[in-house]
Amino acid sequence: MAKKTITVEQIASANRRPAVQTKTLRGLGLDKLHRTRTLEDTPTIRGMINSIPHLVRIVDAPVAKKS
Repeated sequence: MAKKTITVEQIASANRRPAVQTKTLRGLGLDKLHRTRTLEDTPTIRGMINSIPHLVRIVDAPVAKKS
């Protein structure tokens, strides 16, 4: 079975943010504006995203059509 994934995009800068927020962005693999990362959809990743919702957004991935 394929693992679920989630695509995250950085929408705001980490400048002048608390260090813990900058470290969370780094933990997600994001370091510059408008960069995206596709990550495994786990509770840990979801928690990281939920702790900095003002800096990132979840990108809707296109749904694969069944043929």
